[in-house]
Amino acid sequence: MEENKNKASAADYLANERTFLAWVRTGMGIMAFGFVVVKFSLFVKQISFILNGEDAPELPADHGHSSALVGIILVGLGVVAILFSYIRYRSTNKQLETGNYTHSSLYISLLTAAILLISVFLVYYLIRS
Repeated sequence: MEENKNKASAADYLANERTFLAWVRTGMGIMAFGFVVVKFSLFVKQISFILNGEDAPELPADHGHSSALVGIILVGLGVVAILFSYIRYRSTNKQLETGNYTHSSLYISLLTAAILLISVFLVYYLIRS
């Protein structure tokens, strides 16, 4: 009877899978936002070119590059979030199989810190622009 007490139930495995899928959706959302930021910087360049004509000066050089850089970083962060979510999913699954589950919030803390840093950078960038 004691042996079955530590074994994971189907609900535990399904909860692990739901958590994994939620993290995948989060990563995809971060990647989509990064894609929009990159494409918006290209859109602003095109509109500036159309409105100002060929002889007009362009936007400052760092304007488009900063947006593109932020977008690329966000896409990369989304990929990292999905990768970490898979690693965590596999680790939790293995722990459930052995009956030795221990909670860890390392990945959540790392992703939260990364998103916070990028958010601060975005606020700074928006204020500076």
